[in-house]
Amino acid sequence: MPLLTETVLQTRDLVKSFAGFTALDHLSLEFAQGTVHAIIGPNGAGKTTLLNVLSGFARPDSGHVVFRGADITHADAAAVARMGIVRSFQINSVFPHLSALDNVKIALQARTNLSSRLLASRSATAQFDDAAMAALESVGLAADRSFIAVELPYGKKRSLELAIAIAQDPQVLLLDEPTAGMTAHDVERTVETIARLAPGRTIVLVEHNLGVVKHLCSRVTVLQRGTVLADGTYEEMRGDARVVDAYLGGAHE
Repeated sequence: MPLLTETVLQTRDLVKSFAGFTALDHLSLEFAQGTVHAIIGPNGAGKTTLLNVLSGFARPDSGHVVFRGADITHADAAAVARMGIVRSFQINSVFPHLSALDNVKIALQARTNLSSRLLASRSATAQFDDAAMAALESVGLAADRSFIAVELPYGKKRSLELAIAIAQDPQVLLLDEPTAGMTAHDVERTVETIARLAPGRTIVLVEHNLGVVKHLCSRVTVLQRGTVLADGTYEEMRGDARVVDAYLGGAHE
């Protein structure tokens, strides 16, 4: 593979352990500007831990995270998000008793001087209505804007979380299993949404659905026990005997 020439985000020799289990083992990766980069591997490979460290939700035991040449290893999650690195979670992280629209508006509000209040008055937050609606529309939730989040079906909750991330206009978007538990229709819509978002930004995608990876991702990194087993294009991974034996041999696309 050619070297990445426009690296926007990278890890250098990351180590992260939990109670004696090493989730990241001297992991060094580069993520290029304008690419969709998949991270795949079995449970326990370190995929979600990597996203947690990249987004400031976890601190590594050693090593560095570098964003556009600046070391952000010790920045907290809020600071990392303000820099332009935004993540979604494998488990829903919406406010369950607020409407879909208000959930997105809170994300927009967090980027302003209103951020200290959970949800400011309607008049104060009206400035976010158009942007919030645009984010909901982009994931097919415009008609559900008034629904309380807890009342939405699971697939729509995942779409709402994606809308919340989109609304923050990230430079780097970290997605943890964005299609998990979705119907085929919801998966198709989510893939289309991510494809529309990709130009001009970097997307790091943890995903078990290899059809999604094949369709979206220009680069694939396979993790095993916190280290890189293989790295390259999807087709190169399909042709790598180690990857086929370990993960892809019986996969359906």
